[in-house]
Amino acid sequence: MSILRQDPTTKDWVIIATDRGKRPDDFQKTATEFALLPHDPLCPFCPGQENLTPPEILRYPHDSLLDWGVRVVPNKYAAVGLKGELYRKETDHFFREMGGVGHHEVIIETPQHDQSLSRMTTNEVEMVLAAYHDRYCALRQDPQVKSIVLFKNHGERAGTSLIHPHSQIVGTPVAPLLVRKKYEVAISHFDDTGRCLYRDLVDEERLAKVRVLFESPSFVVFHPFASRVPFETWIAPKNEEATFGHVTPRHLAELADVLRRTLKAFDDALGNPDFNYILHSAPPEDDTKHYFLWHIQILPRVSTIAGFELGSGIFINTILPEDAALYLKEYL
Repeated sequence: MSILRQDPTTKDWVIIATDRGKRPDDFQKTATEFALLPHDPLCPFCPGQENLTPPEILRYPHDSLLDWGVRVVPNKYAAVGLKGELYRKETDHFFREMGGVGHHEVIIETPQHDQSLSRMTTNEVEMVLAAYHDRYCALRQDPQVKSIVLFKNHGERAGTSLIHPHSQIVGTPVAPLLVRKKYEVAISHFDDTGRCLYRDLVDEERLAKVRVLFESPSFVVFHPFASRVPFETWIAPKNEEATFGHVTPRHLAELADVLRRTLKAFDDALGNPDFNYILHSAPPEDDTKHYFLWHIQILPRVSTIAGFELGSGIFINTILPEDAALYLKEYL
């Protein structure tokens, strides 16, 4: 029998239709038929091909001209760019457009073509997160940037175009409607209760326990009550931090271990599934307010989004998040 659950952060409804689903272990992806090599001479992100990317913005370690662990470069095929004029105008007295000015950067996570975050050391993942943090803080200083989205596409079903491990960060001159909606709901909750909606959500998940995968001293990892897709996972801080820009180096080191452990559990339980993850953070103009809590949302691509979801905006999840958590915890 299906049930509908409401996401408290967006007020959207999700259908949990377990009769349409599979056993948790049936979500495992079949093993790939070929192995990647540590270096691909045709890959623009591999060492030795640095001339194939635009000039780098950042590299770790800083003091090395030849060897590097992480590089950040402008996206060669950017959605928004630094050049151009930030204008707004109406066309034909009805349609509205503005200049596509902004930032679109690629974080190359490792020099090793066949590596993944789940197999890296905690120190290597920490270096990636430090690059995230550096570039996030840099973009939020641009007064034209109204929204910053940091994300990773892993695998073909998640939309990746290059296999080499990388993430992306995009700063846009407008706040997307989804961000505005989440903020409106969060502000309404704050006006009614004087508390942060996301802080309350994390506290309730910790109290319920049944969807929590594990906790570290500063972070909690859980499947949300109204999970949109099977095994949707959030990593959220326990303290009140609206923006990723305020995360301390100590917490970055802890987050690196938490993220690595979580992705390793996906590898072991689901056979290295394709996934997207998104780092949600308060818009730069609101990052000192207490309405929001930054967090990482991981969306495994183990099911297909089809016509009903696209037509209604209501996701269908075929496994209860409580059952998904129980299954995934066996691999932690």
